[in-house]
Amino acid sequence: MFGTTLSLALRSIRRHLLRSFLTILGIVIGVGAVVTMVTLGKATTAAVQQSISALGTNILQIRPGQGFGRGGGGPRPPDFKPEDVEAIAKQTAGVTAVAPQAQATATAIYEGANWSTTINGTTSAYFQVQPWPLAAGRIFSPVEEAAGKAVCIIGNTVRTNLFRGGDAVGLRMRIGAISCDVVGILSARGQAGFGGDQDDVVIMPIKAVQRRFTGSRDIRLMLVGVDQKFSTATVQASITDLLRERRTITAGKEDDFNIFDTKQISDTLTGTTTLLTGIVAAVAGISLVVGGIGIMNIMLVSVTERTREIGIRLAIGAVAREVLMQFLVEAIALSCLGGVIGLVIAQLAIAIIAPLIKVQWIFVPEINIFAFVISAVIGVVFGYFPARRAAAMNPIDALRHE
Repeated sequence: MFGTTLSLALRSIRRHLLRSFLTILGIVIGVGAVVTMVTLGKATTAAVQQSISALGTNILQIRPGQGFGRGGGGPRPPDFKPEDVEAIAKQTAGVTAVAPQAQATATAIYEGANWSTTINGTTSAYFQVQPWPLAAGRIFSPVEEAAGKAVCIIGNTVRTNLFRGGDAVGLRMRIGAISCDVVGILSARGQAGFGGDQDDVVIMPIKAVQRRFTGSRDIRLMLVGVDQKFSTATVQASITDLLRERRTITAGKEDDFNIFDTKQISDTLTGTTTLLTGIVAAVAGISLVVGGIGIMNIMLVSVTERTREIGIRLAIGAVAREVLMQFLVEAIALSCLGGVIGLVIAQLAIAIIAPLIKVQWIFVPEINIFAFVISAVIGVVFGYFPARRAAAMNPIDALRHE
């Protein structure tokens, strides 16, 4: 009986192909939009988490100033000194390493090729804090670090633009006005979550950068590695107390530095992305309700058009539940067909949009199954009233209908 009912439903859909397609258009748009938005949202969240995790887990970033969106007028807070780095490393429990950084921008030159890049001066502790392995070569030695020797470790972008992707270890290039021996090559990381190229960097001993580029011993950033056995919040509180004491900040005054926990940054960005994805998906889901209303409207028209057919079926012995099932199956078939088309369109849209926004294409089976089930449920909910109306007809009145 169900097979016959399904066959009749499909035959009715084929009889009015254009009308059937326009009927399910709302379902197609709704399912396609919801699946596309949620999938791209999850892909974006994964990209953000990957970018943050590239900075490392259990890492604190310390900068002078009061953080994003705060501060304003007044004198600029003083930078950190090497003594601050040493104090944090020695006096704070749970700290595995502290990597100071001094940055500058310069043009790197090799055999006529030149490339403007970021020079990052730091210590060997940087590679203890940051999970950034080398693709070739080595990090600078303690002797080179203490002497501020002009040795460098280059990122993949610098290697590609200066050395055409070849092995640069052992070669000498010029950065600004100084010559630098390439001792290592960083493994490729790709784009950061905010659009910056993480591989466009040259890492040198901090003393060399301070002496040749910045001209001061000031430190604008410290990366602090935290032991897994310790809470980052506890270590952060200890560092805050230590720096307030060293920078003579009295009680009641705000800190003139800020400490960011990479995990907190990741959680905040992930939460924001998830919230925005949910809002957009909810707005797109309104199309599903609109599509359901369209199905109910067309099914009511179909019931009116086929009144005599319904009367004949009831007159020759069909029971009301069979008539109800016929129109209900037809509504569900329309909704499911719209769901399938919407899923196909969504995957095509994701495959096109994902490379444009520089996220990885992913397939999320649960959202696809959920969207298809919702489309079927909409067929049941909005198809029941027209089907019930058809099943409740009086055979004599139906046969008299013109």
